[in-house]
Amino acid sequence: MIHRPIAPGPVRVPAHRRGRRWLRWLALGLAGLLLVLTGVGWYLYERLSGNITTDTRTAEELAEYERQRPTALVAGAQNVLIIGSDSRTGSENSKYGEDSGTQRSDTTILLHLSADRQRATAVSLPRDLMAHIPSCRRPDGSHTNEHFAQFNWAFEFAGAACTIRTLENITRIRITHHIVVDFSSFKRLVDAVDGVPVCLRKPVDDREAHLRLPAGRQILHGEQALGFVRARYSIGDGSDTERMGRQQEFLGALFQELSSNGVLLNPTRLYPVLDAATKSLTTDAGLDSLKKMYDLVRTVRHIPTERVQFLTVPRRPYPYNPDRDELVQPDADQLFELLRKDQAVSVTQHIRPADNKPPRDGDGDPSASRPPTYEGTTAARGICD
Repeated sequence: MIHRPIAPGPVRVPAHRRGRRWLRWLALGLAGLLLVLTGVGWYLYERLSGNITTDTRTAEELAEYERQRPTALVAGAQNVLIIGSDSRTGSENSKYGEDSGTQRSDTTILLHLSADRQRATAVSLPRDLMAHIPSCRRPDGSHTNEHFAQFNWAFEFAGAACTIRTLENITRIRITHHIVVDFSSFKRLVDAVDGVPVCLRKPVDDREAHLRLPAGRQILHGEQALGFVRARYSIGDGSDTERMGRQQEFLGALFQELSSNGVLLNPTRLYPVLDAATKSLTTDAGLDSLKKMYDLVRTVRHIPTERVQFLTVPRRPYPYNPDRDELVQPDADQLFELLRKDQAVSVTQHIRPADNKPPRDGDGDPSASRPPTYEGTTAARGICD
């Protein structure tokens, strides 16, 4: 009898060994995916951080005048000077005027962040405010003369360091960080959040600001948003004070868009916002990376919007030139003292009377017995409420 060999059947691997093999391949796959994501994440991080320009010259000059600078009174409180530059340098900015080789501070905002990160107060300073500007070093190494002139000349003559020293002399508030933003950066940021809502009582036609808008509610995107915050003579009463109020309200509405979960929790929207926020941005070394920016933003992430205040420094027309401004005292010094001591500032939501007199209570008497309040708004108010 011939015995034929029996063909071997498939080898059966025990279930527990098959499970271990599957887990091994899964672990290898996840490790590879994690490695790729880490590489991509690092690339994006480096790219975003590389967008930011570091301003080392300002720190060098401020160090020379350290003895003249005010001392910070409250540890942990931050005072960030935000300068909106109207530089015409570059292809995107040249459309707004001829490049004269200089830049002016079209907008200047002092942002105070309380030490407990429960309040944020943004104070706008008029560009035409008359101020004592110290002798400052120009980019070419020469020095300007000390003189009495409008505030934004400090930035035009000698850049951020001169602006900081001028502001510190006025307020006695030590500036912690500074950020310079130009026209193109602002437009990118507005576009990255898909526009900001505004309401207009009347149509706008401003050739200088490149702005034509119908009346009513609408969403403004980059170019229109820039024209809206820069327009002066075609909206409101034509004053720089009215324009600053409009800028404050627009920034409040923009803050709401930026802090919404639809942006912060959505990577496809968050990256364009971060990309726009870092491009064309110049900062001191303390804010010149995405991590440093994030660390600062993270501390203010949970500030209630009603505690984010925008206001204008107390001012009135300069007696010798109504097109210039001067501080109203003692109101301005009282405001600066509150910020210096990291104390809450009361803000009223009212319209400045045409004669620039202080606001009155309902009975018509000046509110002299109360702590000073300052004209402004909160981020919660927005522009269309």
